[in-house]
Amino acid sequence: MNAFELMDGALLVWLNDWRHPALTAGMGFVTWLDSLLVLLPLALAIGGWGNGSRHRRMSLFLPAAVLGAAGIAHLLKWAVDRERPDLFPSLVAMPADASFPSAHAMQVTAFVAAWLVASGSVRRVGPVLVGLLVVTAVGFSRLYLQVHFPSDVLFGIFGGLLWVGLLGRLPVWRRG
Repeated sequence: MNAFELMDGALLVWLNDWRHPALTAGMGFVTWLDSLLVLLPLALAIGGWGNGSRHRRMSLFLPAAVLGAAGIAHLLKWAVDRERPDLFPSLVAMPADASFPSAHAMQVTAFVAAWLVASGSVRRVGPVLVGLLVVTAVGFSRLYLQVHFPSDVLFGIFGGLLWVGLLGRLPVWRRG
């Protein structure tokens, strides 16, 4: 057993001790809010607000970040094909796809990072802290619900940041 497997198992055991119906309901709601069914329409709606040439260019940045993150996550799930945790019963219906990486973590991280970039808030402490709180809550919900290993969530967060960083480097998004 390697260090990641030890960390993954220990954290899932610890989270299992926290089970409570109210917390389970709350975590189910948090994880639903981060579904593609919520994030994509939200990204399209936010992208449609505002004026100016920069806005016209950036109006598709947020949806592209979310859709790209979802696509990359599912390609990686197919390629890695890691089984989902089975130390304890999951607290929601177990998704049919593989565990690695967490698509929820990747999507919400891409959404938050792209929103911070597109809105020009990436250097403002308040919006960054709110974004960190959202990403942390979603990651925690995936672990609490026992549908991901911690390394799945961590890689999802890293992958979302990497994807938005690469996407933002494309010439189409730059000022001109």
